[in-house]
Amino acid sequence: MSGKIGVMLCGHGSRSEAAVREFAALADALPPHLPDDWEVEHGYLEFANPVIRAGLDALRGKGCDHILAVPGMLFAAMHAKNDIPSVLNAYAREHGVRVDYGRELGVDPRMIRAASARIEEALASAESDVPLHETCLVVIGRGASDPDANSNVSKIARMLWEGMGFGWCEVGYSGVTFPLVEPCLEQVAKLGHRRVVVFPYFLFSGVLIDRIYGFTDMVAAAHPEIEFLKAGYLGEHPDVLSTFAERATEILDGRTEMNCSMCKYRTRVLGFEEEVGMPQESHHHHVEGQGASAPGSNVADCALCADFCTGACRLDAVHNHHHHHGHDHDHGHHHHHHHHPHYPHADHPLGPESVRKHLK
Repeated sequence: MSGKIGVMLCGHGSRSEAAVREFAALADALPPHLPDDWEVEHGYLEFANPVIRAGLDALRGKGCDHILAVPGMLFAAMHAKNDIPSVLNAYAREHGVRVDYGRELGVDPRMIRAASARIEEALASAESDVPLHETCLVVIGRGASDPDANSNVSKIARMLWEGMGFGWCEVGYSGVTFPLVEPCLEQVAKLGHRRVVVFPYFLFSGVLIDRIYGFTDMVAAAHPEIEFLKAGYLGEHPDVLSTFAERATEILDGRTEMNCSMCKYRTRVLGFEEEVGMPQESHHHHVEGQGASAPGSNVADCALCADFCTGACRLDAVHNHHHHHGHDHDHGHHHHHHHHPHYPHADHPLGPESVRKHLK
């Protein structure tokens, strides 16, 4: 194949400067895992700089005429399925450059190995010796309005549970869907296990990691009889890097399709039937490139939260059906009014409504 190849790592973006730095560090660590003559750039869908278009510009400036774009995301929900492809397609049309899109990290043996390593690190740090059969693993996913993405968190959790031999396992989410972190942990505390390991299945740091650990501390304080361990997020684990590298190289082999058999935009998924055939378009122009230091990025600026972001600032937006899927961490209160389908369980008592009790 002729032409110079560039790899574009497409991140979500965050108001957390630490998360933005970590994503950039991962992009910098990726080239050794790829062919020597490939160029690598990164960009973000929203909040942070550089934006995706800037990364694509940089690759073209280096002479790349064939770009392999990889979503820097664990699972495929709206961002990976709609928003990023929309940006890439518009750019390719405008500049006449070939942009081929890869798939998300997904459920992959290497990702499960990376996850188990983080859990093992937490277990090794414990001061007491509690058998795994008396330990409950809690896997916390991002949470999305896409049941396909949410169900993949459950599959990862089952693979870890069965592979490592924990006595029990539960799954929770940091936002949008249910159960959220606090109600999940409150249920777990009733199960009678001596130890609970809380593992955030996240790539990087950020407001949501703070939320997960904050609620863990809160529930742990209410249950001193249980030992709570907080495992680290995935980060720049070698198996994460190798999975990202394969997501780029496999594009050339034609192995790029996401699992669309349960995609709510193509298939009538129970409870989400109205979303079949939605147009593939981005909803993030209003926050593109704002920067991680934009006003409202810190809990200190929020009148609703004390020590960490509880997600309380998104309650009214969710209730009014204008919530920005996956962005309940926006302390800046960006209420925008383009159409998002109504999440059918927005009023679930174990979902976002469960944080209402923390309103000041």
